[in-house]
Amino acid sequence: MEAKILSESSQNTIFRVLIIEDDPHIRERLVNAVNQHPQLTVCADSAYFEEGRTLLDNKQPDVLLTDLGLPDGNGVELIQYAQQYDNIESIVITVFGDEYHLMNALEAGASGYLLKNSDIKVIGHAIIEMLEGGSPMSPSIARTLIKKFQAPRSTPEIKAVNLTDRELEVLNYSAKGLNYNQISDVMGISYHTVSTHVKHIYRKLQVNSRSEAVYEAEQLGLIRLRE
Repeated sequence: MEAKILSESSQNTIFRVLIIEDDPHIRERLVNAVNQHPQLTVCADSAYFEEGRTLLDNKQPDVLLTDLGLPDGNGVELIQYAQQYDNIESIVITVFGDEYHLMNALEAGASGYLLKNSDIKVIGHAIIEMLEGGSPMSPSIARTLIKKFQAPRSTPEIKAVNLTDRELEVLNYSAKGLNYNQISDVMGISYHTVSTHVKHIYRKLQVNSRSEAVYEAEQLGLIRLRE
């Protein structure tokens, strides 16, 4: 997927990436691919779940890039652990392309899901896309997700959602297509503050992406896209 262009005020921002991958050859390729992007740098890498948790605590990266099958744990649990830090975005790189692993990762908090047969050279662009509010996915993964939501579903319960005025403002700008950096500029708040508001919005609406958040918010009457 092609990444969106960062706003001019963020061109010099360097985002720090933590890579957790047990295959040493793939991990080396991921490290090189991330470091080749001018706005990304690998702050640490490891093959293990437990060390990954320690590195999340100590390094406080902007991005967690993790495999799902690790020698001493599960990448999904690592993604869940990262959720305690509002400024960390998580993206998966894995061989598992089935609905079970996909939904577990998304429900844990992953914002992107890539298969290892994808072109690793574009991983940097996928990470930037995610940091700007996108949800980069391999084509077959996107198709799996679409099929899931196209399946017949029972009528959902009405949700009682209380968004703050600030969260509603962020949601409205997001619905208009603005990315995190543009929202930051318009509202006069930091990139990480925007990211924190978005995480809170997702949790309250029980969604995993901007498109889902906009759809749910419109259904609940929180925003109006057609006037």
